[in-house]
Amino acid sequence: MKMKILVMLFLLLCPSLSMAGETFGSKVIACYFHGDLRCSNCYKIEKYSKEAIGKYFAKELASGELEYKTINIDEKLNEHFVKDYKLYTKSLIISKIKDGKEVEYKNLEKVWNYLDNKEAFYNYVKEEIAKFLEADK
Repeated sequence: MKMKILVMLFLLLCPSLSMAGETFGSKVIACYFHGDLRCSNCYKIEKYSKEAIGKYFAKELASGELEYKTINIDEKLNEHFVKDYKLYTKSLIISKIKDGKEVEYKNLEKVWNYLDNKEAFYNYVKEEIAKFLEADK
């Protein structure tokens, strides 16, 4: 009984388990997936992603049109994301949600290429998220 309550509470408070949650309408979710073991580059991807999204999409974050999340795929409830997104390393996934269902996603694999160039990293993330946000407009 206690476990059921904890799981239900977790599901209510953490809609990221399905990425779509119970959202109706449209939104974009940028989600950084990591495991328990993380190197300095993994932390850098998370940091740069969060900074770029905050810098270029503050309005969309405030309105709820865009969300940024971090998810540990080594936690039991999050293991399904490895299959869902074919993850093989730490990844930044951009997901388009329409009427509560994921309709499109993209793994921004090139973030690894831009670790030594912060501005190029920011621009890559900015351009890819902008494409997802503009798709409905």
